[in-house]
Amino acid sequence: MRSSDLIERAEAKVRQAMAQASAQMIPGLVDETAAQAGFTTGVLPSQRIRDLVGNDILIDSPLDDDQIQPSSIDLRLGDVAWRVRSSFLPGPKSTVEGKLKDLGMHQIDLTDGAVLERGCVYIVPLQEAVRMTGELAGVANPKSSTGRLDIFTRVITDYATEFDRVPKGYKGRLYAEVSPRTFSVIVRRGSRLCQLRLRRGSPVFGEKTLVRLHEQYRLVDTPEGAAGSIRDNSIAFTLDLEGSGEGSLVGYRAKQHTDVIDVDRKAALDPQDFWEPIHARVATGLILNPDDFYILATRERVKVPPEHAAEMVAYDTLIGEFRVHYAGFFDPGFGWSPDDNAGSRGVLEVRSHEVPFLLEHGQIMGRLRYERLTDVPDMLYGTDLGSHYQGQALALSKHFKR
Repeated sequence: MRSSDLIERAEAKVRQAMAQASAQMIPGLVDETAAQAGFTTGVLPSQRIRDLVGNDILIDSPLDDDQIQPSSIDLRLGDVAWRVRSSFLPGPKSTVEGKLKDLGMHQIDLTDGAVLERGCVYIVPLQEAVRMTGELAGVANPKSSTGRLDIFTRVITDYATEFDRVPKGYKGRLYAEVSPRTFSVIVRRGSRLCQLRLRRGSPVFGEKTLVRLHEQYRLVDTPEGAAGSIRDNSIAFTLDLEGSGEGSLVGYRAKQHTDVIDVDRKAALDPQDFWEPIHARVATGLILNPDDFYILATRERVKVPPEHAAEMVAYDTLIGEFRVHYAGFFDPGFGWSPDDNAGSRGVLEVRSHEVPFLLEHGQIMGRLRYERLTDVPDMLYGTDLGSHYQGQALALSKHFKR
């Protein structure tokens, strides 16, 4: 037998043990056997992130107790924001602060809160700095609530040639590029707009593995026979424009001229002041206006097993000139229950590019890519963590009254 077959068979046994443990797991508790049956590569779960914090991988500013999530760290805005003339990447020969000397327009004090205006670009030094050792690297993404407010947010490092990537060996400060697209927002020191996922090594998660995982857990409950459900190491999801029938609520379109939104205030705003409801109409699609921002939902329920994490793949121009997400991370435990009826619908933050575009019910809107964790996390996405979108159907961000 080939060595690769032996390795795959051994890893399959470990995955089975982890899955059996996780199926019986109460969020916040991990079976000791499962905790020991880890991998050397993969996305780091909550307990491994805490280990790194204790070993000074995250440096400069101590973390708050609730910053660590099942497979990521919430990142906090610092004391100031720089209004800049344009978005930028520093490139291999420059720091972010070096670019700010050329592009910075003025500095804004965030200590007691300040308004970031829609249509403007800001650079905010984050409170967190990192030291990536060995095979450790990071990938960032906006938080779910950030995406649902249409706040375009990306993480930058010194000498970066890509957004939202913290490469192996990097040591230094992190910065957020923040550009409110639809609503002007109030932020302050400590506001959390983005998150960082840490990964050790580059584990291969091929299509065969994804097929096995889907057969075991029904990751995305796409109707049987849906063409192209699994390909390119990812699984497709589609759009719901029918809801529960004619006239039912299927989405929201953001209003253009509204009051500001305080990103740290929960359940404080009346949705009617900020959103226009979209209702289902038989045999009629939805034409996206390039100037508008939409909240829609997947037709399928999505499930992320406790020993895995998922990410929404960036939009593909082959399926249309639109973007379907700003916040792409799905934590371990999203939509999860040993019950076969588990699952939460994915919420889509949709904006058309350049031209009006017709969307129809059942249309493929994007794809989910799954990857394993090094261990089952000691906390899961869900109500016990105060997760706002577990069991969701169509939902606005946590800032709006339900």
